[in-house]
Amino acid sequence: MLEFPQPSKEYGDVFLEDTDRALPKKLNPNTRYVMFTTIAKGGKSLIKSCTDRHLCRVVCYKTLRPEFKDDAIEQRRFLREARVSAMLQHPNTVPTYELGRENSGAYYFTMKLVHGYTLREILDYRERYDLTQLVDVIVQIGHALEYAHTHGVAHRDIKPENILVGPYGEVLLLDWGLAKVWNKDGSSVEEDEVDEKGNLTDISMTGRGVLQGTVSYMSPEQINKDPNIGVQTDIYSLGAVLYEVLCGQTTSGLDKLEHIVQHTLNETPAKPSTLTRQHIPQLLEDVTMQCLQKNPADRLEDMGELVRLLQEDWQTDLV
Repeated sequence: MLEFPQPSKEYGDVFLEDTDRALPKKLNPNTRYVMFTTIAKGGKSLIKSCTDRHLCRVVCYKTLRPEFKDDAIEQRRFLREARVSAMLQHPNTVPTYELGRENSGAYYFTMKLVHGYTLREILDYRERYDLTQLVDVIVQIGHALEYAHTHGVAHRDIKPENILVGPYGEVLLLDWGLAKVWNKDGSSVEEDEVDEKGNLTDISMTGRGVLQGTVSYMSPEQINKDPNIGVQTDIYSLGAVLYEVLCGQTTSGLDKLEHIVQHTLNETPAKPSTLTRQHIPQLLEDVTMQCLQKNPADRLEDMGELVRLLQEDWQTDLV
């Protein structure tokens, strides 16, 4: 069975002295957050935990790294991430609390702080876990993506590192920093279309002008930076995560970036059942392989269809 992490005392106990404490007559927003601790560093951002003195709780506090805080394009992306996260209010997304500026003028936003295991950490010990509960994690992420797609947002960075399993069984889709949102007239402009060109340098690339996301989970159209990319790219990426859940390796099984790119564009992944001794239900394998079709039109129709198929009674095939 899937072992969930235990709740952390960092959430804080609830005491009457805190719940009934009066607010100052004049609130100073510059002293609201205190006791900062860095908990993660991204390519462009810093994530910290801190205490919200007004509400007496520990929250997650995200900012751009100092070298990007005055970059107009990174600022726009950061605002988009904060607002997309706030506007997509779903049980499988992280609640956003506040968007603001620091004294220096740099943007920040605060979110719910959730302790748990990423799906990457869980898959590192794949043999300990039950397939039924792992697939349920995929189903819950599918619900979040179905909701996002219905509201006109493609995530574009689905990978095990962006899926969090919390201490009470909650499953959360993290990091909307690469989300694609369209104008009301259906048009969109990608920053990459107007920025300087970059070179492929690493399996995980989030630099301007290069591929955005983690290559092992990217769809062919995302690798090709297709300007008409749509929500079908998330179906491919979630299928790539499901593939790894089933057989323990990525769709290519390769390490070098250029080899992964060529495999994604030109090769059909081996069926998961050929890569593991564990029995894989036929329905799960069929669904996975359909998600990984090169042509977006050949994939499942939408995320709702993927969720419905994964909720069918495939467990009888495990007996």
